[in-house]
Amino acid sequence: MSSEIIQNDLYARITELLQAARQNVVRAVNQTMVYTYFEIGRMIIEEEQQGKERAAYGKQILKEISIKLTKGFGKGFSIDNLENMRRFFLAYSISETTSRKSDLISIIQKSYVDLKQVKKYDKETHTFTLSWSHYIKLMRIQNVAERSFYEIECAANNWSLNELQRQFNSGLYERLALSRDKDGIKKLAEKGQIIEKPMDILKDPYILEFLNLPEHHQYSESDLETAIIDKLEHFLLELGKGFTFVGRQVRMTIDEKHFRVDLVFFNRLLKCFVVIDLKIGELTHQDIGQMQMYVNYHDRIVKLPDENKTIGIILCKDKSQTLVEITLPKNNDQIFASRYQTILPDKQTFMRLLDDNEIGN
Repeated sequence: MSSEIIQNDLYARITELLQAARQNVVRAVNQTMVYTYFEIGRMIIEEEQQGKERAAYGKQILKEISIKLTKGFGKGFSIDNLENMRRFFLAYSISETTSRKSDLISIIQKSYVDLKQVKKYDKETHTFTLSWSHYIKLMRIQNVAERSFYEIECAANNWSLNELQRQFNSGLYERLALSRDKDGIKKLAEKGQIIEKPMDILKDPYILEFLNLPEHHQYSESDLETAIIDKLEHFLLELGKGFTFVGRQVRMTIDEKHFRVDLVFFNRLLKCFVVIDLKIGELTHQDIGQMQMYVNYHDRIVKLPDENKTIGIILCKDKSQTLVEITLPKNNDQIFASRYQTILPDKQTFMRLLDDNEIGN
């Protein structure tokens, strides 16, 4: 082996190690900063609780503290950001003992690369694993269960701030909650979206605003498919956890006749193929029968023995739920029909539907 190859290999391994170290340092610094801001928020709240007189001067105190902190530590300590720290503590506050407060302060004072004590503290309190920018967005969500859900999903899926904003605007929590009972909604808040059975991956509607197809614009199913492929990364995020892309217009041959399914994916969590057919109009029973053929084909010819049954999803502009239920067998757990829309939803409408659903339960 030449010296150049050895040098390149050594360089590559050292580079990988340094990049990993930098990422760990950045994560640790961000985490320590968030814990610090939480503690600053507590200090501000405790100062306000000393009495009405001090509370009355709260704004002036924050202004003066802001000036001094900015001089001493640079940007990041404006009055608005100090107010954010105050709100952060109120949103995530817990009943802390004096010892826990001491634990938190000692964690902050220690080297930021020592995460063992941070994890020890996390088990007793709230775990802060996201960036400060994420928490500024999250603490504005008034529904505690909804806030908890988005926080869990952010951490699990490594959502950027933009992706968090997009998922919130698309009403992801409400769309998932609408298909669940009270226990299921509680699990969303405690564990996020858990994928264990086909129903767990479904949404109704799917929000495809990223395709930039106006709601009343005339387009064909081919146009819709092409737009999805062009924005495949966004579409995979909308589909949810565990999806990998297999192909478009995947051909199936039966008795020398060729059929093509619009989109094929594989879900790693459910260990099964997911075939998707696109319909720009109202769903018909013929569409459901066609999807049944696609699913049977994949189950009998394509899937491996250790893989689970294929799931078929028909994405349509409109559907009759009664038609779907009558056409499919009662114990159906493979074929589903969901609506899609190409504009962001009215989040308030989803919230009202969820309230009505909870009352009905």
